[in-house]
Amino acid sequence: MALLSIADALKLAIAEEMRRDPLVFCLGEDEDIPGGMGGAFTVTKGLGEEFGYERVLNTPISEIMLAGVCVGSAMMGMRPVADLQYGDFLFCMMDQLVNQAAKMCYMSGGKVHVPMVMRAPCGASNRGAQHAQSLESFFTHIPGLKVICPSTAYDAKGLMKQAIRDDNPVLVFEHKLLYGSKRKEKDAISTIGEVPEDDYVIEFGKAAVRREGKDITIVANLMMSYKALEASQLLEQEGISCEVIDPRTLVPFDYDTVVASLQKTGRLMIVHEDTYHCGWGAQLGSWIAENHIFLLDAPIVRVAAYDVPIPFSPILENHVIPSKDRIVEEARKLMRV
Repeated sequence: MALLSIADALKLAIAEEMRRDPLVFCLGEDEDIPGGMGGAFTVTKGLGEEFGYERVLNTPISEIMLAGVCVGSAMMGMRPVADLQYGDFLFCMMDQLVNQAAKMCYMSGGKVHVPMVMRAPCGASNRGAQHAQSLESFFTHIPGLKVICPSTAYDAKGLMKQAIRDDNPVLVFEHKLLYGSKRKEKDAISTIGEVPEDDYVIEFGKAAVRREGKDITIVANLMMSYKALEASQLLEQEGISCEVIDPRTLVPFDYDTVVASLQKTGRLMIVHEDTYHCGWGAQLGSWIAENHIFLLDAPIVRVAAYDVPIPFSPILENHVIPSKDRIVEEARKLMRV
């Protein structure tokens, strides 16, 4: 076992896959240049020294080009792992992701695959409305794309290795405040954890129960899984026992683990940093209501970012993004229903 941050676990996964398969290569803006950080958050720093700059490509700041290279090379049998500086820039490559990468396998009758990985830093971190969004829900809506959200170092390595080996396009959302990299982020939390040094993958569609409980099921991803755990500790002191589930992957989604939890608790709270309107929690809530409504003893509660652009002001940002206190208050209300 090694003690690693999420940033280092991601780097280890990419390096191991590049050693295992010569068709894997990295590309991105400031991917690994002398004096650079290795992407915006240090994940790829040093890879160029080991693998050479024919397999670690530094690109111009042109996301539409970056996506085009990924789709084209993947269709020809390569396995690109691309790094965006900020997930917000995914909008610059929507045609390639949505109309090309996601649809090529279907349109070719399964003859063409697009095994590409697009890494996208997400989440609010005092950078303002164009560098702070959580965009997972946009891409859960697109058939043909897989969407994953690692929130621990162990998951980061296992999910990334699985993503690189997958024959479908995979979007990896990585929260800026969870990297634990040498680039210091205000309000970042430590995610250093034990990571096996041997080869392993984590199957997509398998959620992790981070805390067991009997009163409320809380489903939360990325940074919100940590806030849910903090809230659950406070609620335990009030006699409210919360089970916290981290879905880890949004497409495919592990509904079975949520259903098994609801069979114990009868109450469901969904917490995400994406906006309330049409966030991925809306899909989970509607699916539970359609298929297992009789498990519920109270209405489903969603705790999400308010439906406004993320403010630059730290005070306003903290108000818009779900907090530990907001989760606690909504849990209290849910228990009174």
